[in-house]
Parts: sequence; structure tokens; C-alpha cells
Amino acid sequence: MLYISINTLVTASILTAPLVVVVEIFEDFPSSPDSSHLNPRFSIDSEPSEVFRWRFARRRQFLCIRTRAGAGASRLKVEVMASAIVNATTAVVEWASMAFDAPFADAVVFGVHVDGHLVVEVLLIAVIMFQLTRKSYKPPKKPLSEKEIDDLCEEWVPEPLHPPITEEMKVEPPTLESAAGPHTVIDGKEVVNFASSNYLGLIGNETIIDSCVASLEKYGVGSCGPRGFYGTIELYQNNSEITSWAIVDVHLDCEKRIAKFMGTPDSILYSYGISTIFSVIPAFCKKGDIIVVDEGVHWGVQNGLYLSRSNVVYFKHNDMASLESTLEKLAHGNKQAEKVRRYIVVEALYQNSGQIAPLNDIVRLKEKYRFRIILEESHSFGVLGNTGRGLAELYGVPIEKIDIITAGMGNALATDGGFCTGNARVVDHQRLSSSGYVFSASLPPYLASAAVAAVNYLEDNPSVLTTLRRNIHLLWEGLSDVPGLMIASDPLSPIVFLKLKNSTGSPKNDLELLNKIAERVLKEDSVFIVSTKRSVLDKCRLPVGIRVFVSAGHTESDIKKVSESLRRVATENL
Repeated sequence: MLYISINTLVTASILTAPLVVVVEIFEDFPSSPDSSHLNPRFSIDSEPSEVFRWRFARRRQFLCIRTRAGAGASRLKVEVMASAIVNATTAVVEWASMAFDAPFADAVVFGVHVDGHLVVEVLLIAVIMFQLTRKSYKPPKKPLSEKEIDDLCEEWVPEPLHPPITEEMKVEPPTLESAAGPHTVIDGKEVVNFASSNYLGLIGNETIIDSCVASLEKYGVGSCGPRGFYGTIELYQNNSEITSWAIVDVHLDCEKRIAKFMGTPDSILYSYGISTIFSVIPAFCKKGDIIVVDEGVHWGVQNGLYLSRSNVVYFKHNDMASLESTLEKLAHGNKQAEKVRRYIVVEALYQNSGQIAPLNDIVRLKEKYRFRIILEESHSFGVLGNTGRGLAELYGVPIEKIDIITAGMGNALATDGGFCTGNARVVDHQRLSSSGYVFSASLPPYLASAAVAAVNYLEDNPSVLTTLRRNIHLLWEGLSDVPGLMIASDPLSPIVFLKLKNSTGSPKNDLELLNKIAERVLKEDSVFIVSTKRSVLDKCRLPVGIRVFVSAGHTESDIKKVSESLRRVATENL
């Protein structure tokens, strides 16, 4: 019996004609073919021999057929009924193989028969290696002359680093020349300051200053490192006697003091107030999680939402019906929402409106729909509640029902930095997962000491809160009938927010009008107030207005002065 191998050869159109194969006889086929493997997709015309057994064996491009010995025909015509796409792909490979088969028909290298396929594969590998190793850019053979370089430099126009400067940008803001206490110096003139959030009047407080000085003498100015490395200050001393040393850690002492004041298990310090909230949110909220947030939150919260990459849904400002409707849509019948983390993010006292969040309703809704709460208390800590412990104390809500509380210490405590407080798991998670804690130098020790001294002062002098509330009430009475302006803030808020009764229809025009009023009040009556200037990155769409920050350090005459000045200037401009 003789066995033949068949190499396919294209004889007609690639897409329409069948493939014609060339058959060569050989006698050492390894096994006996079985007629049961006859493949109906192939038809064989075996002139003049008769084919009675055959099978299709795919070994590279070879087909093996069994015929009678002495058939005399060494060339058989095999029509392969393949699809057009298979024909097109096979044709290219077979054409290249046949092109190289003839020159290398008898070539054997190290016992390996060199055929067309092997040559094609070697060529492809060579081309790939050439493409990977060649340089992507070939410098010109002839270098540029000095004149050509000078001409190119003269023609080059750099892109601007900032947008075009408008007339509005050329306005010089007032220059603060002293500490931002109730009375300060601006552009060489003493003014009454209603533009600083010095709610307890602790700027310039002798007790806090003494604490800072003592801390500077012990620890120096800064730690120069994150808390996790060498930024946690530890001082081993006991009256300068080396024989009996004790550990004094100002950062851990501040964290414990704040946790004790708030009634929480633990707290964590941040070195920059606004970085607290936009580090805490991404530490707990990840891509795919759901965050429901008030549309009036300040830019720090907005930045944290952006960094978290979570699915953010806004509800109407301080509107509990809108919040419940939003939670209902997200939670009802949504199986995917049950598998991800879900948070409600609100401010206790809104910087952009002066309104206070109804915490009791928010807690009720979070328990009903199984959400967690992140409460931002930068403007309520040290202000709201009978003892200044914030929104939870004001509404009588147990502190453990609030999952995460953050606050900046640059307002009521008259220092800098911020903190987050809650249970031990919440705090410990941030020590390795919060970017503002892990990658920032720690809070300077003297600022941590100032925070401890401020909390101690607040506990020892609760009457300061009584004075603050009295001043808020007096200012409300003085500004209740200002022409063209109306109070939009909460009666307990130290941020008295004034907005236009009749808007011009354009936030830009409204802001220009309010800025004009603030400038005249400062220039003519030496009272410093500010309008709500917002960054271009700020997505808050609440109405603009004038913010009057009330302090316990203000006197009755100060409040009377700002009320009369605003009434007079508003009457002339509105």
C-alpha cells in the first residue's frame, strides 16, 4: 500500500473557487486509516486510480490519503469545500509555503526538514524583533544651524499659564495686618472684624498663647514628618532629670482630649483643617459605593466626593422630603445597592447658607434605609449644644448613632488642623488608609497644644457660649429689617447669612452688588464683612450672599455698628 501527502495549492479565485491540492506518494504512513473517518466536506477525484479508504489528518497543512499500490497517479485533485473566510486565510499561508517549498525541498538542518512554513515563521520572528528593537525616532543627520534654532525660538509662542486677566481680577483685596480677632487692622486702619470664624473669641487669648510658647520651647516648631514615621512627638523628661523619664506625647494627648470631650472612644488628628473631610471620605468610600449628599456642602466635601470616585447623588438643600425620596429610590428593590457601602454626607452647620441640619430626621432616615452618616462639624464644633459638643448634643442624639464625625479646628478653637472622631475601628482604619494622615507632615506640636488648651477653656468657661448666643440674637434683631436683604440662616447659627430679597437673575450680578455693599461698609464705617466668593471648582449652586461671622468677643456696640452700617448702605444701593 502507498500513502500520499497532499499540499494545498490555490488555482482560482480565493473567495469562490475550491482549493486544488498536490499529492505526493510516500510509503511510511504511521498507522492504518479507518474508512469510518470519511469527511463529507471533502470530495476526491482520483483519476485514474480508485480511492477506497481515506481520512482527513491535519498535520500542519498535510492531508493523508490511502490508495492502491501501483495506481500510477501521483497527482490527485482534491476539492476542499471550505468557507470563503477559511479559504482567504489558508491561501496566504499556503502561497507563502509553496513559494519557499521548492528551494528548500531537500534541505535538512540538524535533522529537521526545512519547509515553507518554517521559513515563513522565521521571517515573521525576524520582522517582529526588528520592530521591537529599532528606534522610534531618528534624529536628522544634519543638525540645525544656530540661525535656524534662533528662528524657531522667535516663532515659538508658549501656552498661557492662566486665563486672561479681567478687570475684576485686578481688584486688590484688603490686606490683614494683625491677628484676626474681633478688632483687627486692615490696610493700616483699625476695623471691627465680622469676617473671621473666631466664634469663641479665642484669638489672642493669653492662656492659649502661653500654651503655644511652652510647646515651642519643649518640642520646637514642627515635626517634619508624617505621624506614622517620626511625626508623633514624644518627649522623655521629668524636670530635666535623666534618672526618671516620662513619656509626654502632645499628639496623642490632643486626640484623647478631643475624644473625651466628644464622648467617643477615639479620635485622629490631621495637620490641615480642610484636608480632614476630603481625606476621610475617600478612605471609607470607594468606586461603586453610593453617597447621598446635600447640594449645599462646601468645596472641601465636594473634593472628597470627587476623590472617592463613588456614585454621588445630591438631594435638595436641607430638605428632608428630598432626602427620603432619594434614599427610597436608591434602596427600594435595588439588589446592587445592598452589596455596596452607602453613606449620607451632610454638614452640621452649612458654611454656604448658615442653616443647621436636622440631625434627628437624618438619623431616623439612615436607620430606616440602612445608610451610614458622615457629619462635617467644622462650624458647629464648640458652638452648638449646651456645652459646645456639636449637633448631636443640640438634638439630643446619642453620639454612637453618628458613624463618622469630622471637624476643622481653625474656627471655634482658634488653632489649625482638624480631627475625625468615632469608634476605634473608624479611627484605626484611617491611620493606614487616609491620605491626609499618612502622607502629610503631622500637626505642629504647638498647634496641638493650643487645641488642648482651647478645649479646656471651653469646658472651664461655659459662659462663653452664652455670650455668643446673646450676640447672635442681638445681630438678628439689628438686621431683621435691612432694606433689600433678608436673613437666610438659622437663629442659632453664628454665621448670619444675608441674601438679596430680589435677585437680579444672575449670580454674577448679584455678587457684584453684594461686593459693592461690603466694600462701602469697610471703607466708610470701618466694618469688615465679606460676600460668598466661590472657586470656579465649587459646584454649590445656592444663592450668593453676605456672611457675617459673630464672635463671643464682639461687644454690643460692635454689633450695633455693623447693623447700622449695613442698613444705611443697603438702603442707598438696593
